[in-house]
Amino acid sequence: MSELTYPENLKYTSEHEWVSIEGTTARVGITDFAQDALGDIVYVTLPTVGEQVTAGEPAGEVESTKSVSDVESPVTGEVSAVNDNLDDAPELVNSDPYGAGWLFEVTLGDGADLSHLLDAGAYTAGLE
Repeated sequence: MSELTYPENLKYTSEHEWVSIEGTTARVGITDFAQDALGDIVYVTLPTVGEQVTAGEPAGEVESTKSVSDVESPVTGEVSAVNDNLDDAPELVNSDPYGAGWLFEVTLGDGADLSHLLDAGAYTAGLE
């Protein structure tokens, strides 16, 4: 089994979501730890484009052969894109959680508070 990875360029939540922020756009997914714990992902429910999401509130679900888990939005803003590829290939969340397996993007509002997000070191420390 390969070792789980946590890219240094991303931010994380204690609920096992990752976020990549470029300008006012935040791309969201679940971490390698989360996809590994869930097992084979068979279905993903995503928010709709234009929907308002709130940091720490459920914005979607990931269903695996073991369970259904909420995906909490790590940021507050408006959903600007969803990964439609997951409709036909939810297993991308398992095989490439930080790339092709991303879930949705959020346009951040003015003054978005990102101080609650963890860096890779703080996130992995919380896993131990």
